[in-house]
Amino acid sequence: MKIRPVILCGGAGTRLWPNSKNHQAKQFIDFGNWTLLGKTLERVKGSIFDAPIISTNAKYLKQVKQHLKRHKIKKYKIVLEPAKRNTAPAILSTALIKDIPNEQALMFFSADHLIEKVSIFNRSISKNKSNLNNQNIFIFGIKPTSPSSEYGYFLTKRIKGNINKVTKFIEKPKEAKAKQVIKKKGYWNSGMFFLRKDSIINNFKKYQPTIYRNCIKAVEKAKYKSNTYYLNKASFIKATAKSFDYAILEKTKQINAIKLDIPWSDLGSWKEILKMYDKNKNKYIKKKNVFYRPWGRYTNLFEGKEFLIKELFVKPKGILSLQKHHHRAEHWLVTQGNPKITLNKDSFIKKPFEHIFIPLEAIHRIQNPGNQPVKIVEAQVGSILKETDIVRYQDIYGRVK
Repeated sequence: MKIRPVILCGGAGTRLWPNSKNHQAKQFIDFGNWTLLGKTLERVKGSIFDAPIISTNAKYLKQVKQHLKRHKIKKYKIVLEPAKRNTAPAILSTALIKDIPNEQALMFFSADHLIEKVSIFNRSISKNKSNLNNQNIFIFGIKPTSPSSEYGYFLTKRIKGNINKVTKFIEKPKEAKAKQVIKKKGYWNSGMFFLRKDSIINNFKKYQPTIYRNCIKAVEKAKYKSNTYYLNKASFIKATAKSFDYAILEKTKQINAIKLDIPWSDLGSWKEILKMYDKNKNKYIKKKNVFYRPWGRYTNLFEGKEFLIKELFVKPKGILSLQKHHHRAEHWLVTQGNPKITLNKDSFIKKPFEHIFIPLEAIHRIQNPGNQPVKIVEAQVGSILKETDIVRYQDIYGRVK
């Protein structure tokens, strides 16, 4: 029996758009002729997988179907959540639909993860399929590339059969704590799950009986049309809103880890998005998008909906104007050199791969006091992303009007 991929596609991704009420969910953002949901759909086309199931809501149904058509996926099922109840009810309700045999292995993906080296990832799934039973759960750990405080971590110990049993979860530690966790060989918790349908049912019956009762009613009373299950709202909203982590993972002792050393990100912050563009910038650079200024130059890499990605090149001793913007915030990722940053009344030096956030209306400046060029990848985020949205206060090149 093949593995059934389930794609959780109901998240809003509001962390990227703090000043926008009309933001686009992260999984649907066009990052340059590709989206995270599109990457996920391509990933589940592998020969080890059965037809995918997508868990989403009415707001995203049209976009999900457009993606399925674009990626030429004809066999699929959609489970439509009538209300936001977090991941525990979403996972259980999806598992309960009649299309899934009781002992089928389910691989739960987030729609908004970027995973490279997919062949290694898929082999790790296939390798551990035989270790699944009607109680246990496998989660996926990613070897940390930095002591990030943006991800949760877990620790493991090796048990018989070369299985890594999870012994402790650490929820988004501060950098100092993250360094300690990494020294203990901790892994990032990716938020992906691998388990059988009967394991999901048994764990919810044992640890979350109220969620189980309401979700099974929501599925039994669901309407089915055009490959889509419309869950019963009256029953579904009675299911307690909990994440799968809090509802099940913190209760059960039968959690094992699949540990991977592959490039992975949930692109959950502009810092991670800027890292991705910096790594792949040669795919985006075009001569017509390079603009020269007295302080150096900037290159427009990609313009999406309400965001613009640039690379700034500040020559030695170059100084940008002291300025602010009415309609956009900015995120900067230093990739080369040690720029001096002015942000309102503060000034400080930044190192490569440090992130700076420039809020809307904040007065700011970049200076290069050194003898080597400074490079910064910038994300402009807002309603107007034009050079006209610059209010200059000081400028050594005489550009203050």
